[in-house]
Amino acid sequence: MASANAPLSDFPIQNLPYGVFSTAGALPRVGVAIGDSLLDLALLEKAGVLVTKPGEAIFARRELNPFMALGPKVWQATRRALSDLLEESNPRLRDDAELRQASLVPMASAKMHLPIFVRSFTDFYASREHATNVGVLFRDPANALMPNWLHIPIGYNGRASTVVVSGTDIRRPLGQLKPPTSDAPVFGPCQKLDFELELGAIVGVPNPMGEPVTVAEAYDMIFGYVLLNDWSARDIQAWEYQPLGPFQAKAFATSISPWVITRAALEPFRVTTPPREKPLLPYLQETSANNFDLHLEVTLATKDAPRASVISRTNYKYMYYSAAQQLAHHAVSGCAMCIGDLLGSGTISGPTRDALGSLLEMTRNGKEPVTLDDGATRTFLQDGDCLTLSGWAAGDGHRIGFGTCAGAILPAPVERDWRAVKGEGGE
Repeated sequence: MASANAPLSDFPIQNLPYGVFSTAGALPRVGVAIGDSLLDLALLEKAGVLVTKPGEAIFARRELNPFMALGPKVWQATRRALSDLLEESNPRLRDDAELRQASLVPMASAKMHLPIFVRSFTDFYASREHATNVGVLFRDPANALMPNWLHIPIGYNGRASTVVVSGTDIRRPLGQLKPPTSDAPVFGPCQKLDFELELGAIVGVPNPMGEPVTVAEAYDMIFGYVLLNDWSARDIQAWEYQPLGPFQAKAFATSISPWVITRAALEPFRVTTPPREKPLLPYLQETSANNFDLHLEVTLATKDAPRASVISRTNYKYMYYSAAQQLAHHAVSGCAMCIGDLLGSGTISGPTRDALGSLLEMTRNGKEPVTLDDGATRTFLQDGDCLTLSGWAAGDGHRIGFGTCAGAILPAPVERDWRAVKGEGGE
C-alpha cells in the first residue's frame, strides 16, 4: 500500500475523502480514496471489518446521506477505523491478500457518481474581491459594494435538481437576452457563458425549524467540502436579475467534484477570515479560525488545444465570510437546514489579476480577452471548451487534495417553434 502515502497524491492517508462509485456489473456504493485506489466500504461493511450501525448496510447506498445522518461521533470513529486499517503496521488488510484485492479498487476502473443527495442548494456571494470587481463593472467604483455587503452574507436559493458530478457535459442554455441596442428582449442561446470557481460545504447535521445556530455550532454541522463550479449565463442574468436576483442564468447546471473532503481532514489548515472593515453583528462573529488555506487552480482546454491553459490561481483564505458564517446566517431566521444541503461559497477571487475566479472579471465583461497558451483567446466559454477546477491544502510532506471538478460545453439545444407545442388544455 505504498502508493497510499505518495507525497504528491491528492489522496494520502491523511485525507480519506468519501465518494460514491460503481464498477462494471455492480451497483453504486460508498468508497474512500486512497492513493490511486478506492477502498470499497460496502464490501468491508459486508465482511464485518467496518461497522457503523449494527445490522444496517450504510455504505451499500448510492449517496452519503445515510452515513452523514449517523452524526459526528460516528464520522470520527469511522475515520479512525479507516486510518488504522490502512496503516502498514495493521495486518488486517496487509496480510489478507484476498480481502485486500477485493476491497482496493483501481480508481481508473471506477465510475464516479454524485456523492450526496442534494436536499437543497444555496449559493453565496462571499468574496470581497469578486463582489468589488463585479460592482466596478456595473456601478461606479465608489459604490462597488452594495450597502449591506459588509454586514451580511449575501445569497440566493439555487436549484438542487441540476447539481451534477464532475465529468458531466454542460449544455449551453437558452433564454431571454436583451441586446444593448434593442428595446425588447430576444430568445436564443447564451452568448456569455461563464464559470465560477467555488467551494461547496455539505451540511451533515440538521437543525430543527425555528432554532437558529451559532457560528461555532454551524462549523461543526458541516460534514465536508467539494469543489463547485456555478456555471453562469451572464447575458441571461443581466436581463433577469432585477429585482429578485439570478434565476435561469444559474439554474441550468452546477458541477461538484466527486470526492467529499471531510472537515476533519482540513482541520490543520484552518485560518482566520480577513479583517473586518465594519464590525459584524454578534450572531456572525467568530471566536475561532473557520476559513481554510486552500490552493485553487482553474484550467481551460479548447477542442483544438494540445493541452489545457492555467487561467487562474487563487486561495480560499481570501473569502470574507466563512462557510460557518454563511450557514449560521442561513439558519438564523429559523430556517431548517437538512442533511445533504449544499452551500456554495460564491466566486473565489484573490487580490491580483491572475487570481480571479470568473471570466466576467478576467475579461472585464468581455472587453479584455484572455489569451491561452496556444494563442487562442476567450472572452466567455465557447462550445467544446472544457473547464477544470482543482484544489489542495499543502501539508508537511503531503497534500490534502480535492481531485478535479470538470465539465465540457455542448451546443445549445435545437430551438423549437414553441407556439406549436400544445398543452393539455390546448386545442
